[in-house]
Amino acid sequence: MSDIWNKLQENHSAADGRTIISLFDDPERFDRFSVETDGLLLDFSKTGIDRAALDLLQDLADDRGVAGKRDAMFRGERINRSEDRAVLHTALRASGSEPLIVDGEDVRPGIRETLRAMENFADGIRSGRIPAAKGGAFTDVVNIGIGGSDLGPVMAVRALSPYHNGPRCHFVSNVDGAQISDTLQKLDPRSTLVIIASKTFTTIETMTNAETAISWLKNALGSKAVSHLAAVSTALDKTAGMGISPERVFGFADWVGGRYSLWGPVGLPIMLAIGPAEFRNFLAGARAMDTHFLTAPADRNMPLLMGLVGIWHRNICRYPTRAILPYDQRLAKLPAYLQQLDMESNGKRVSNRGTPLERSSGPVVWGEAGTNGQHAFYQLLHQGTEIIPAELLVAAGSHEPSLRDHHDLLKANCLAQSEALMLGRSPEQALEMAAALGYTGEEQRVQAAYRTFPGNRPSMTLAYPLLTPFSLGQIIALYEHRVFVEGAIWGINSFDQWGVELGKELASALVPMIKGAPAEDKDLSTQALIRKLSV
Repeated sequence: MSDIWNKLQENHSAADGRTIISLFDDPERFDRFSVETDGLLLDFSKTGIDRAALDLLQDLADDRGVAGKRDAMFRGERINRSEDRAVLHTALRASGSEPLIVDGEDVRPGIRETLRAMENFADGIRSGRIPAAKGGAFTDVVNIGIGGSDLGPVMAVRALSPYHNGPRCHFVSNVDGAQISDTLQKLDPRSTLVIIASKTFTTIETMTNAETAISWLKNALGSKAVSHLAAVSTALDKTAGMGISPERVFGFADWVGGRYSLWGPVGLPIMLAIGPAEFRNFLAGARAMDTHFLTAPADRNMPLLMGLVGIWHRNICRYPTRAILPYDQRLAKLPAYLQQLDMESNGKRVSNRGTPLERSSGPVVWGEAGTNGQHAFYQLLHQGTEIIPAELLVAAGSHEPSLRDHHDLLKANCLAQSEALMLGRSPEQALEMAAALGYTGEEQRVQAAYRTFPGNRPSMTLAYPLLTPFSLGQIIALYEHRVFVEGAIWGINSFDQWGVELGKELASALVPMIKGAPAEDKDLSTQALIRKLSV
């Protein structure tokens, strides 16, 4: 394997000074460096990868056994080694009746049964067949969760707003009382359903917010407040202790990680907002990407190619971050969602064997919707000292045909940014511009320096016909599998998150100290901060 890494590095070094635009001397470059499936197009031709580098990257994927690891995941093998679990979020959106055996049990019937129960409940809430305690239909839903129990549903619900035809959905995640206060004060408890999403019903932020919401319901509804509760949890004893009916509790197995869970019960708010039929279209989009990932040849396999581009940028070019830039306002929460998906999955420093990694793993993932980001941080993308690969997403059409001029301008901005990142503006062009503006002498040189763009900055573009439940499912599944590919090449476990634990443990111990308990065992800085924050 080290030989392939060395050859990749040699390819990169040999191309020093070569521009991305020069690679388009190959008239077939776009065709070779883009791939399409079910209407979704990935263009990675505006990167510095040439044909030789792409061949080497595919050799690297073969050497690291990516295809075999992929197949093992879909078969339900225990690829999450640190927790000795299968990884089967893909099963939540699968179709067909072929058995999928985990621990000697076919899990498919249970998945279908849970989906039917979700649909029955969602139909009941949406139609008014399941009424609020004091009559009438529920008008609002508050989903209380955090991490994967929040980021996925809130992102998808916002993304699919043109398909909303059910109760209004609201989301509370932060333990900061400001969020739940601001959310509940706008709602009527007599027509609000509260969903508590916590697999174990022990997540401290979620349960603290749940207690506040339950008190709010009880103040208005008394003993009937429980009829305004539902849960996404496997802790049936704890949900029963709250009085939540088993028919309103939707669980999922330990082979579905939190950040991969919006395809099942965690996605209940999505189903409530858009309805069971469109939710099934959402699952179908993800399933189509699963099928593509499993069956497409390596040189036309979108998740594999996207992952290989990520490896090139992170390990060969040594770029420490990647920017997610959706030119789609309804995908404004996608960067935050992908931040968790990627950084919690691949933010690891040891391998599956428990040994230190030889190379850098996951990059910092961040971003903002275009065109807002253009007026915020694109200055750094274009003229900063660090190169940041950009990933732009854009739809051909919009849900607002009467505002076509808006969407045409949006698309033009998206394409202009990818072009500008690649081409830049040469010192000679900048000098001509400064001269045209009337600058002379040394001031002309200085003004030209301000206006020079180095260019040669890589980007990928993900284009789709329209943001629909199907295309959103495709996009999310694509990024899930991209994370898998990169993790497989790095040899890490992308499906645990031990790094989350230490801070949670320390926070629990600090709560009494914040309230006045002795803190002598803490470091002097922490002690001083406790005193400063005590009120």
